[in-house]
Amino acid sequence: MKKDWEIKKLGDVCEIYQPQTISTKQLIENGKYSVYGANGIIGNYDKYNHEESEVLLTCRGATCGSVNISEPFSWINGNAMVIHPKSTDISKQFLTFILCSLDYSHIITGAAQPQITRQTLSPTLIPVPPLEEQKRIVKILDEKFAQLETIKTNAQTNLQNANDLFQSQLTKAFSNTTWEKKRLGDVCEIRPSKSETTKYLSDDDNVSFLPMEDLQIMNYYIEPKQSKRLKEVSGSYTCFANGDVLLAKVTPCFENGKQGIAKDLENGVGFGSSEYIVFRPPTELLSEYLYYSLATSDFRENGKKHLLGACGLKRLSKDYVNEYEIPLPPLPEQKRIVKELDALSEKVRQLQEIYTKQIANCDELKQAYLQKAFEGEL
Repeated sequence: MKKDWEIKKLGDVCEIYQPQTISTKQLIENGKYSVYGANGIIGNYDKYNHEESEVLLTCRGATCGSVNISEPFSWINGNAMVIHPKSTDISKQFLTFILCSLDYSHIITGAAQPQITRQTLSPTLIPVPPLEEQKRIVKILDEKFAQLETIKTNAQTNLQNANDLFQSQLTKAFSNTTWEKKRLGDVCEIRPSKSETTKYLSDDDNVSFLPMEDLQIMNYYIEPKQSKRLKEVSGSYTCFANGDVLLAKVTPCFENGKQGIAKDLENGVGFGSSEYIVFRPPTELLSEYLYYSLATSDFRENGKKHLLGACGLKRLSKDYVNEYEIPLPPLPEQKRIVKELDALSEKVRQLQEIYTKQIANCDELKQAYLQKAFEGEL
């Protein structure tokens, strides 16, 4: 760090405050203002009606520690702090970059509801170089971040294009109108019997265990890493066997595409979340073919219209699952389709890895530039 840079406490150079609570009705009546906070417009709100852009720090919730710049004449909810320079000795643009560079992990408290308080944030030390030096650093970082944002945007576009390509081919694969269509409830055993699945096992035998967090998005073959004794899980958990297709039925897991085919289970049996729908296909239906059928946008998008329950926790309708029809060609045709989709899926997966890595690299480079900037190396 350069010798002419001062080190000061954030609370000494900035006003840090959270606005006061107002009612939802009041917010709606004044709905012309933008709203900022951890999760947007949810629950009760805090008001800070200001006439210029402000630097904001999310101080509650999953996005705790994220930085934002508000629009003029905005509303700030209670999940965000306003951080305003006390004098013209520190620019808002420079302050924004400083806040983006900080590690807040040591001052975030609360496991269920992470939060940052003014008391813990105020003592945070920040560099305060001369104003001209601040302007120079901001100019460099603006240019670097703009370049990285272009790269990141292109990667995100390419990632979406790869996903769209796969979904397009998936739709095409199931578009043959000459094949007989059958209801899932007629062609599959849905939520097969526990007793039938485990009849060759004793209570002390080990079985695979798959909690919801271990079921990944579009996880072709599921290979659970955990195991438990049968008597520990046979009560309230959902049972499945090798070759069964699992689908998360609860929001947002269903919309996100959590599904897969059970494989290499311990003793051929697994247990997991009660929020799984288990499909056991007959011999005339390949598990892989069924997996791809459930991955189509037709099944997903129509399924979103058949989510039942309270607004915070909805589940896919049993009737929708039972009544949904899939085309059922002969086994040789199913194998051909699966082979083609497997090959395309692998290509898309490779592209996803490339573009996801590019996006991650951009974020890492941003942090590297910030670190250099505030160590006086830019």
